[in-house]
Amino acid sequence: MNKLLIIITSVVLTCMLFGCGNNAPQAESREAKAMLQGTWMDNETEDVLFRIKGDTVYYADSTSMPAYFNVVGDTLYIGKNASYYIEKHTDGLLWFKNQNGELMKLVKVNEETLKDDVEEGPQTQTRIQTLTEVVKRDTVVFKDGQRYHCYIAINPTRYKVIYQTVNEDGLNVEEVFYDNIVNISIFKGTNQVFKRDMYKKNYSGQVKSDFLEKAILNDMIFEKTDAEGFHFIASLCQPNGASCYLVDNIITEHGDIYFKLVE
Repeated sequence: MNKLLIIITSVVLTCMLFGCGNNAPQAESREAKAMLQGTWMDNETEDVLFRIKGDTVYYADSTSMPAYFNVVGDTLYIGKNASYYIEKHTDGLLWFKNQNGELMKLVKVNEETLKDDVEEGPQTQTRIQTLTEVVKRDTVVFKDGQRYHCYIAINPTRYKVIYQTVNEDGLNVEEVFYDNIVNISIFKGTNQVFKRDMYKKNYSGQVKSDFLEKAILNDMIFEKTDAEGFHFIASLCQPNGASCYLVDNIITEHGDIYFKLVE
């Protein structure tokens, strides 16, 4: 009985550590990865979706970042979070469910034919986008009977913001955007009251960190003057434009600055 108990315990521990039967982790399918090599087109629309080379997916849209992929069981994994159930897969055929639950029916296309029939195939270089062009604003305002000049300059930086979205084919992709820097200057005659470069990190106390990480300092406008000082409204938006935070930059006559989230 003791020997039997020892054997059972050993089997249970082995299953817990390494998995037994159906619970064992599945290995990546090298055969499926090899069959996926090449350029894939939607069979109905004849639009090229992506090219697969080695371990990487290159999308037809030049704004989408290339992504690592693998195949485990009946699931295609692309990037960090995207997975797609494979309905059918041969050397020249790939059917899978996209993020919208739609069945995508792809066929592999010949590279030489692609050059002749398709103007632009999958891209190996990602085009980094900007949401705001260079902006310069000059506003004359009066406060307590005194004349001031307020200057705003918005310029793209080389700071990159990576944003996850679903493209028109229902595929989860990552796009890259340049963040902006905003310079605010206030002059009373020739006397400089305030001058400072503003970055999105300046608003970490007003904007949730998970939102701010994916947001861009999109714009800055002068709003008004009052007893508190000069009010400049910053907008921090995610690239899809669906949601933004507005933060009031309040600058005093002594050149101090503090922030308030706009309700």
